[in-house]
Amino acid sequence: MQASNFISKYNVPGPRYTSYPTVPYWDEDSFSSKKWVHSLVKSYNESNSIEGISLYIHLPFCESLCTFCGCNKRITKNHDVELPYLKSVLREWEMYCDLFDKRPVIRELHIGGGTPTFFSAENLKLLLDGIFNLAKKSPDAELSFEGHPNNTASAHLETLADLGFTRVSYGVQDYNSKVQKAIHRIQPFENVKSATENARLAGFTSVGHDIIFGLPFQTKEDIINTIEKTTQLMPDRIAFYSYAHVPWIKGNGQRGFKEEDLPTAEEKRAQYETGKQLLLDAGYVEIGMDHFALKTDSLYKAVGNNSLHRNFMGYTSSKTQAMIGLGVSAISDSWYGFAQNVKGVEEYQHLVKNNILPVFRGHILNREDLVIRRHILNLMCRLKTAWFTLNYSFDELPEVLSQLEEMKNDQLVKIDGKNLQVTEAGRPFVRNVCMAFDLRMRRNKPETQLFSMCI
Repeated sequence: MQASNFISKYNVPGPRYTSYPTVPYWDEDSFSSKKWVHSLVKSYNESNSIEGISLYIHLPFCESLCTFCGCNKRITKNHDVELPYLKSVLREWEMYCDLFDKRPVIRELHIGGGTPTFFSAENLKLLLDGIFNLAKKSPDAELSFEGHPNNTASAHLETLADLGFTRVSYGVQDYNSKVQKAIHRIQPFENVKSATENARLAGFTSVGHDIIFGLPFQTKEDIINTIEKTTQLMPDRIAFYSYAHVPWIKGNGQRGFKEEDLPTAEEKRAQYETGKQLLLDAGYVEIGMDHFALKTDSLYKAVGNNSLHRNFMGYTSSKTQAMIGLGVSAISDSWYGFAQNVKGVEEYQHLVKNNILPVFRGHILNREDLVIRRHILNLMCRLKTAWFTLNYSFDELPEVLSQLEEMKNDQLVKIDGKNLQVTEAGRPFVRNVCMAFDLRMRRNKPETQLFSMCI
């Protein structure tokens, strides 16, 4: 079958599977903070001394709005918000540490946003000193942050490098000025070049660039131009992913352009295939879904040693059972349960000030959830799964395999006995494969669109 026919067949709304169950299918009615804390302490006691924990810190402030962005953010130029917010994050961290008998071992820490470099280097140091004062840092800890090429100063990079940070990812998106204007993200190549070179001078060993296809006014030629410029700098890893157009969720933030300004599904697929080939030709290796890395990068090495993991931070080379999210809207993961913080800055700070964990919703996984979660993780990280043992078997497996029969006929998956393998041709459709396993979504198909399109 022609690729265009695959697009028309499989271009349906679907999750990106940073969790299972996905957030719209969490059982919030039976969730409670007490159940969440119980699941976290259980996970912590099982894993902290063996592999440590992951920590995600959400810093929501930005000085201007990027209209492609789906993150939780607060737009302001008032930097007086920095210290009060950081003090609340540290108080939340103290509340979590009080739950544990032993000091946490931080195996992975990522600062996201928003724009983390909205905060001064001095205030970021204050935050991180407070975090590390209550924890041990694993000898092989991976510490990373998201940087804005326009405002990541040498002081940010040097301060974070001194604290042990080795990885930074910069949001590039696209270098065409018309596209940049449409998404309200004006940043010349020279800014990205300077930020990349400064990171390496400061001692960062992994510099990543994020590139998006499917943006308004974007063409295949724009993708070629962006990737040609990107390969002049040879970042260690590249996230090359589809623009998630979800204005029904994010409101006017994604209404800065008209629907007809967006590329068609066929055009998006051509953009992806063109960009992918350019990256492969430049020496990058495709990792999981939408990610590429040089063979010297830890993400590539994680594939070889079977430690590639996926969580709410995306793909990571650190595989930990417990992940704690700090700050507004941050999501925590105990493996046995998920919990999300409130989304408003003022509400978050009020709850923390009153010694209340700022969790407002979550989900405790049942036995079936855990089985399906293993399958989806396998597919997203290794493009294969199997069901030889009880830990991977479930009653509705025959129905799942029946759902995949058409993808098998299209040679997008191979099913042999108790093994399933996504083929190279099926790699762009791995979200569709995961959807066949998504029992909660299949039992309760949404009446309205909840997710971005798969292609």
